[in-house]
Amino acid sequence: MVSSVSFYHPIKRMPGKYKYSLLEYFLFLPFPLSPKKLRAELAGKTVLITGASYGIGESLAYMLADTRAHLLLVARTEEKLAEVKTRIEQRGGKATIYPTDLSKQEQVEQLTYTLLQIPGGIDIIVNNAGRSIRRSIKDSLGRYHDFTRTMAINYFGPVQLTLSLIPVVEKNKGHIINISALNVLLAPAPYWAAYQASKAAFDNWFRCAIPELNAWGIKTTAIYFPLVRTRMSAPTAAYSNVPAMSPEHAATIICRSIINKNRIYRPWWLFFGQLASLLFWRPWMALNTHYLKRKPLHAEGAK
Repeated sequence: MVSSVSFYHPIKRMPGKYKYSLLEYFLFLPFPLSPKKLRAELAGKTVLITGASYGIGESLAYMLADTRAHLLLVARTEEKLAEVKTRIEQRGGKATIYPTDLSKQEQVEQLTYTLLQIPGGIDIIVNNAGRSIRRSIKDSLGRYHDFTRTMAINYFGPVQLTLSLIPVVEKNKGHIINISALNVLLAPAPYWAAYQASKAAFDNWFRCAIPELNAWGIKTTAIYFPLVRTRMSAPTAAYSNVPAMSPEHAATIICRSIINKNRIYRPWWLFFGQLASLLFWRPWMALNTHYLKRKPLHAEGAK
């Protein structure tokens, strides 16, 4: 018998995988989640998850496997999507996969055409797919594609997809969830020009769209995650010793948002970071300049 309420405990839920340090446990506090309410909320509904082959998207797909929801899984790697689909079906769930590169306009057009044919439409969209890149401006001087590719996957792709699906989500009085990064709410940092600009672009697009979407009966949630320990963050060596949330924990937060229809999620400590960004912006920029003069870093994060 499954308990109606469980407390998310990241250390107990990840045996042999990534375990929280004491600091991480303090930063990413456990919280109650009701599997019963999640199943009731999603029974018979259709959920679209982008970036579903790895990290947060994959963890979310597994958490929703036994909710009787029809999961529409989008990612570039067909082989990995098929593996996720198999695991979901082994747990009694239903999933359909759509191998798609969201940075390719023609592929997004084909995807949306296919999705619009689904009987009953789509109830929930989780815009989770993304690309991370950490590279200095100097190293990007001959790499304009660093910016076009990052904007394509982090901004143009989700805008194109969401715009096309808004009518069917509106018909179902559904829910659109944007997975963003708390960096867009803090002072900018060097080496993240391509990534942070692209994430801020979609975040601002989504925030501008929220009043209109809400007026049409569509629920909206903006989720600002801290660093999450995924394949996307792995290439950045500077992150190896930085506190990070587990993808399972992040997926649980999304599940909670699906149930409660929260308009926004931010870590409890983000307020202090925003206050520091406001008060100490000039010293922060001066400190970065001084550091980079003494110890320049190398490009990491994408090719």
